[in-house]
Amino acid sequence: MEKIPVIIDCDPGHDDAIALTMALASEKLEVLGVTLVGGNQTLEKITKNCLTVLDYIGKEVPVAVGTEGPIRRELTVAANVHGESGLDGPTLPPPHSKPVSTHAVEFMRRLIEGCDRPVTLIPLGPLTNIATLFLAHPELKAKVSRISLMGGAALSGNRTPTTEFNTWQDPEATHLVFSSGIPITMCGIDITHKALIRDSDIADFRAIGNRAAVMVADLLDFFSSYYKSIGVNETPLHDPVAVAWVIEPSICRTERLNVSVDLDGEHTVGCTVTDFRGVTGKEPNCDVGLDIDREAFVGLIKELLHHYDGQVA
Repeated sequence: MEKIPVIIDCDPGHDDAIALTMALASEKLEVLGVTLVGGNQTLEKITKNCLTVLDYIGKEVPVAVGTEGPIRRELTVAANVHGESGLDGPTLPPPHSKPVSTHAVEFMRRLIEGCDRPVTLIPLGPLTNIATLFLAHPELKAKVSRISLMGGAALSGNRTPTTEFNTWQDPEATHLVFSSGIPITMCGIDITHKALIRDSDIADFRAIGNRAAVMVADLLDFFSSYYKSIGVNETPLHDPVAVAWVIEPSICRTERLNVSVDLDGEHTVGCTVTDFRGVTGKEPNCDVGLDIDREAFVGLIKELLHHYDGQVA
């Protein structure tokens, strides 16, 4: 079976790190490169985090640094969730690898133009890099087969009552991407809040015993501590859902709907306004994630972590 060529745009982040670990283990994906965008933490910190994780799990993939913050707004990091480093919790050796010298937008252009097949983009943070790519090179839209993104909320938000963190962070970029005409799968918090990880799952990951699996368990120990501090005892694992959908879309239930992005609302800026009843009369432009087979999702993570067997924890 021919692998799916993908570019992962992310802001590691605990769940980004786990998503990368999954994608790089999958025999169904060909990860052409990883690009970085300011989001969960500053660009400097998330660059270090990305390189640290890739070095630790022994995966060599080119990494390009992109935009520091949103198109028009100030960056607001999520240190309350991911810690001051953006990857608090496990103690990992400092990275020895370096990012490429090319800016992420130019790097993506070269990868997409140089690929002999249409590329799938998997954005896991704010959509600033992706929107900038399409503004600078609109002709590349024809070479992007799909965008599977973690972001958005059809029903209720987590950064505001209506808006998810990534789309709230850069609503202008979100609007540009959702207006691109490219097929989109929105793995928003409607579905990721059903991709729940339990303490028993973390124990199972750790018991696999290799470096990658123990790292994932350690990351989840810290990540779950935030959710427990706000009274949530099962941890929603956000970014890995966008990767899982590309690997095994059957574990997710989506509905084809129209999604537009609010840019001006006092309480709804960045909201991915989802038209469930067709009242706008606009054509559907997005496959909106609404439910996930939790057991199959956890099973997929376990299966992919086993691909690192042979590593010494």
